Amino acid sequence: MEIKLNHQLKEVASEISVQQLLNDTIGEKQKGIAVSINYNVVPKTTWSQHLVQANDDILIIKATQGG
Repeated sequence: MEIKLNHQLKEVASEISVQQLLNDTIGEKQKGIAVSINYNVVPKTTWSQHLVQANDDILIIKATQGG
């Protein structure tokens, strides 16, 4: 199925959770990550249960330090 991931179209499996998508996309370095689907934040505690749907608009945000 097709989704929009960080403003780019991407093909993913039809039964994929947010956690699986993150594992495939950014690997193990998931500290400081926030996920929004269709402009709604998905709590980290539900990533493994929350299934991605066709045409979802997903934004993965990584916190950074600066000064």
